[in-house]
Amino acid sequence: MNILIKNITLLPMGEKIEPIENTNIYIVDKRIEHIGYLRGDIKVDKIIDGKGKVALPGLINAHTHIAMSLLRNYADDVPLHKWLTEKIWPVEAKLKAEDIYWGSMLSIVEMIQSGVTCFSDMYFFMDEVGKAVEESGIRGVLSRGLIEESGDNSEAINNEKLEDTKNLYNNWNGKADGRLKVMVAPHAPYTCGPSYIEKIMKLADELGAGIHIHLSETRKEVEDSFNQFNKSPIKHVHDLGLFKYPTLAAHCVHVSDEDIEILSKKNVAVVNNPGSNLKLASGFAPVQKMLDSGVCVALGTDGASSNNNLNMFEEINLAALINKGVTEDAVSVPAIKAIEMATINGAKALNWDEEIGSIEIGKKADLILIDMEKPHLYPKHNIVSAIAYSCQGSDVETVIVDGNIIMEGYEIKTIDVEKIMYNAEKSAKSLINR
Repeated sequence: MNILIKNITLLPMGEKIEPIENTNIYIVDKRIEHIGYLRGDIKVDKIIDGKGKVALPGLINAHTHIAMSLLRNYADDVPLHKWLTEKIWPVEAKLKAEDIYWGSMLSIVEMIQSGVTCFSDMYFFMDEVGKAVEESGIRGVLSRGLIEESGDNSEAINNEKLEDTKNLYNNWNGKADGRLKVMVAPHAPYTCGPSYIEKIMKLADELGAGIHIHLSETRKEVEDSFNQFNKSPIKHVHDLGLFKYPTLAAHCVHVSDEDIEILSKKNVAVVNNPGSNLKLASGFAPVQKMLDSGVCVALGTDGASSNNNLNMFEEINLAALINKGVTEDAVSVPAIKAIEMATINGAKALNWDEEIGSIEIGKKADLILIDMEKPHLYPKHNIVSAIAYSCQGSDVETVIVDGNIIMEGYEIKTIDVEKIMYNAEKSAKSLINR
């Protein structure tokens, strides 16, 4: 379908970051064909009136665990390590493939409704997430979380997990009309020993895949790493050779200047998760310092069980506000930088920036339309400030992914929302009571 979006205010987020008012966007064969004056030579099948709206690249949730929406509001106000070991992991051990499907679908609904067009996920039963991406029309980067087992038969179990990742890559990488990618995901240095990480790296070599990992999320994690290896988690995996692969490092809250230098030199992409870090009392990542050092910092929500939502507009707002307070600098992480973190930086972090992350001619048409005709968005002094500081996920009126309209007039076109909510609730209650 060829689409014309008329009379729109555009925030492109590419080489140009200034808003462009009263322009027109042509989408032809899933890509941005033209931006600017009206073209009589381009045939269109659909015209969208952009008056009173802003076009923004689709938001990219660069680190999450989407099926954990089943555990939203289940285990709150608990420290991270206790939250994992006493609350989350025991329930996760009872998960079935069907649970993952409905939890993923529930999260995809939430993400689409709040303007997310692409997400990077680490969890289990990832074939089910692939199915959910394919059916819904969203874009996703999938990784099977790898946690090393110990005890009886552990070697066989750990090798089976590696085989799961290999099968996930072979079954889903490049599928769903190119909307799916697959990465290799050692959960964290504290759940994967050095020898297992070496096996994971060999698999990444074999597949030609990038790495998705949690790093330096808590003080305890860093302290334990120094006690065990006499170095930080970041220096530890760097010395193992992990950063020779394109790496997506979630959190990076407790990082030293040496850590930041390593991240910068090795082109490691960091995903800031301010909402989750606040809720789990993990701390405040030095985002401005990382940005100043040339680190690509993206944004993510983490799972909905530790956030407790997947609203990337909230993360944009938190990223801008928290860093000002932490640095006591009112210009730290300005509005435009926070929006970059959620768009083009997310695309760079996922090695997808040649196709998505900005609205530019030749790129894939992944974009959202924000309805600016809302009281909380008036008066219209500054569009960039309005998006970073005032906009809500519920202000997203239209979502286009890969040139396909998947939400219009606030209505999702590709999947049955009521059916998904019913089955997700059913799965969640069954899971807790097993």
